Amino acid sequence: MDSLITAAARALAAGDPFGALNLVALREDAPALALRGIAMAQLGDLARAKLLLRKAARGFGPREAVARARCVVAEAEVALAARDLNGPAKTLEAARALLEAQGDRANAAHARYLEVRRLLLIGRLDEAERKLEGLDPAPFPPALRAAHELVVAGIAMRRLQARATRAALAKAERAARQAGIPALTAEVESAQRLLQAPAARRIARGGERPLRLAEVETLLASKALVVDACRRAVREGDKLVSLATRPVLFALAGALAEAWPGDVARETLLARAFGAKHADESHRARLRVEIGRLRAMLRPLAHLSATKQGFALAPRRAREVVLLAPPGEEAHAAVLAFLADGEAWSSSALALALGTSQRSVQRALDALAAEGKVQALGRARARRWMTPPLPAFTTALLLPAPLPGG
Repeated sequence: MDSLITAAARALAAGDPFGALNLVALREDAPALALRGIAMAQLGDLARAKLLLRKAARGFGPREAVARARCVVAEAEVALAARDLNGPAKTLEAARALLEAQGDRANAAHARYLEVRRLLLIGRLDEAERKLEGLDPAPFPPALRAAHELVVAGIAMRRLQARATRAALAKAERAARQAGIPALTAEVESAQRLLQAPAARRIARGGERPLRLAEVETLLASKALVVDACRRAVREGDKLVSLATRPVLFALAGALAEAWPGDVARETLLARAFGAKHADESHRARLRVEIGRLRAMLRPLAHLSATKQGFALAPRRAREVVLLAPPGEEAHAAVLAFLADGEAWSSSALALALGTSQRSVQRALDALAAEGKVQALGRARARRWMTPPLPAFTTALLLPAPLPGG
């Protein structure tokens, strides 16, 4: 490796893409193309970065498998930054295995962190934790140690473990300062701000107030019966009833929790669950059926009783019933939650992360665009969606991940 390549690599490692480009901008050999691709990625030109990295990978000879594997890892990082979650996960895994076999532990660890971050975005927390097992960040450079702690914090945040999140972010902050990379420090600071931002709203006895992540953790550990509108579940302590795939039942549970200790009129339940403005006997019959199903599912936690006006929810052991709602009233809150990271997402990536159809996501994006809440970049398959860079609420509670104990 010549001196210019070495100097450019050191500039990139220090977070100085312009310094790296000044050294290799006019070169077309494979190592220079790879470094130019990484520099363009750091500058935010992800499309150009992808092209350069692919060209570099083709330029390395058959005996330079490690260099090609590093290009694959760099391209995977670009894909993750562009929220291309449909990228070839098997290719990244193969590159990681080759790097480990060749003794390039730092780049192999970086590849593993990319795998874990992708799993976090699509809500597969258990698999993400398994991939972190046995990975000791201590021997790695400060930037990789910061990446490790950010991943640990991301898992803890999505599990609603505020104390563990705070501890991991403190370690990430120390490592980021040692690395001296401004972008990495900014990422850590952004994650720290999430702990102080409103994560949900507590609605009970006709009133509501915002809750931070630590307060949500305390609420879920309390003796209250919590109807969680962020994750569509009903829980009391470590007992959990998921209604994520039963939207009608959850709509009924949410209405009953919001009115507790009072009851809810049948007309109100029909409107909340079925959108029925003018209910007929068929609607009332369906309501009785769905109430019966909800009563059966919630039997371990609460019982539903008929009243003169409608129905009421009563906990079996809990002292109170609380509705935990997203921090803002929004018809497409889950879509906005993912877009709130400031990155540009494709509709297919959003559909994968949300576990729904691409057409449903597209309808939500069109509605949000009409309200000026999101904007589209590009056309056809290159179209990406994003919101302004300063999000109004944290995404941690809205990501598709199981509750603690779930």
